Amino acid sequence: MAKKKTGAKTAVWILMGLLILGLGGFGATSFTGNVRSVGSVGDRDIGVNEYGRAMQNEMRALEAQTGQALSFDQAQSFGLDRQVLSRLISDAAIDNEAMRIGLSVGDATLAKQLQGIQAFQGIDGKFDRDSYKFALDRAGLSEAEFERGIRRETARALLQGAVIAGSALPDPYIDTVLSYFAERRRVTWARVDSGLLEDVALEPSEEDLQALYEEQIEDFTRPEMKRITYAWLTPEMILDQVEVDETLLRQTYDARQADFNRPERRLVERLIYSDEGRAADARAALDDGSSTFDDLVEARGLSLNDVDMGDVAQGELDEAGEAVFAAQSGDVVGPLPTALGPAFFRVNGILAAEETTFEEALPELRDELATDRARRQVQGEAEPAEDMLASGATLEELAADTDLQLGTIDWAQGQAEGIAAYAGFDAAAEALTEDAYPEIMYLDDGGIFAMRLEEIVPPEPAPFDEVRDRVRGIWDTRQQMDRLRALAGDYVAKLGEAADFSTLGLEVETEEALTRQGSVLGTPDSFVTRAFELEPGEIATVDGFGAVIILKLEEVLPPNLEDPDVAAMRDGLEQQLQGSVATDLYRAFSEDARQRAGVTIDQQAISAVNANFQ
Repeated sequence: MAKKKTGAKTAVWILMGLLILGLGGFGATSFTGNVRSVGSVGDRDIGVNEYGRAMQNEMRALEAQTGQALSFDQAQSFGLDRQVLSRLISDAAIDNEAMRIGLSVGDATLAKQLQGIQAFQGIDGKFDRDSYKFALDRAGLSEAEFERGIRRETARALLQGAVIAGSALPDPYIDTVLSYFAERRRVTWARVDSGLLEDVALEPSEEDLQALYEEQIEDFTRPEMKRITYAWLTPEMILDQVEVDETLLRQTYDARQADFNRPERRLVERLIYSDEGRAADARAALDDGSSTFDDLVEARGLSLNDVDMGDVAQGELDEAGEAVFAAQSGDVVGPLPTALGPAFFRVNGILAAEETTFEEALPELRDELATDRARRQVQGEAEPAEDMLASGATLEELAADTDLQLGTIDWAQGQAEGIAAYAGFDAAAEALTEDAYPEIMYLDDGGIFAMRLEEIVPPEPAPFDEVRDRVRGIWDTRQQMDRLRALAGDYVAKLGEAADFSTLGLEVETEEALTRQGSVLGTPDSFVTRAFELEPGEIATVDGFGAVIILKLEEVLPPNLEDPDVAAMRDGLEQQLQGSVATDLYRAFSEDARQRAGVTIDQQAISAVNANFQ
């Protein structure tokens, strides 16, 4: 009970904080006039200012969430006004119920709450009446109106706490739900695949294939496509026209000497010591065999990743370079002097020097430079082509007068042939409309293209002859699965006669503790689902991945409560279930209070307040 009282008290202070935060957001806007309320629940009126401030707060909260200004028309399209009114009616119903049963907050409690609100405190941290009055004036509230709101919020929180105080669920209920999610099952299973079938050649008739084609005609129906005419030019198209100067090739080779000629390198680990004495002790331990290099690293509280230098050239090791490069793979040398102190080096690998002559590098260099020059040449074609299109030239004229090549494609999402294989084309084709004028656009390889939509091709079945191989493949798969199911059925019948899996000559697997959230490698998702539909001793089959799986439920095991994950699951379920029950109880209580009190809504008053937001 103490815990529940603390929770209720915390809820009250949260409500107070939210109320004060709201005051800072709506300024001194007032919706008062001849009409005082937008409705009532029993004896509790819902004031026009109360509704107006709630709308303002919700709109500004949504603006802060989206980062965009929100018009009232948009707020209404989202149903924000209806949500606000519904919440105010629910609050009013609880307020009316609190008044009916005589639940109220005394002056002493109210004063204590006001004194604890930081917005009303002076520089000394104590309640300051001037600050209190200033904050309320800024919010367009009188002291009486604000304090009445505080009393209502507090009474409402107390009533809510009383309603949900008895929502604790019994352990058997939580354990039952936990058992569903964390129950374990021991399952034995075996795979029946094509390797167990007799080698029999089955040949379908044309009638069989035609019937299958018609049966699954949707699988062979082409999607809606756009018939597009395009003109394009890529660097690859003009590579054979590009000449690269021999001098430039030589200059590029010389500039990239480091890429083509790499010195001999070593894969090295380095362990540094702070002084010669410790290094000498380590050397002695290595020599007498009482320690290995790995032992020395571990003794220093380091890992091999900490001492790994990767591959290094001799010049990168300064004074230690000569000794390290004289060592063999696996040797530990040292201690050797380094700028950081005496160090041991372990050689883990030797990378031979790499030398690529100019003649050997020439094809790569020529291709690279030619592609770059072709890309620049294509880019140079973009502006003249754009000018031609702007002056009214067609794609056909563009292809006739420039290096751009004309083509057509029936395009749909997922194609990856020809121009559709280039990044950038799909998005442009998706956005293309019949009234769009061709313009120059760019492909990811530096190419350019322009296109025109000719027509929308509706979905239509592909001709049988075109998809015959696919149909045959489906027929073959069906036949094989039918034979596998029949063979699996024979095995199941034998198991039903008290035979054991081991007598069937199948490779048997056992899942000792399968859960509903688990999976079994080599089986479909339906395997787990089917396993949890069986009773102990029951046998079933599931199709999966070109095979049929036979499974038998051996035993149902309770949740492992010693597993930390299961314990955490139970705690989470308990909180979730109790929260759900508490919410349902409070919603039912609120709805009952609303029904008993009766609700009256003044739509004209609501419309008048809404007009202030236009």
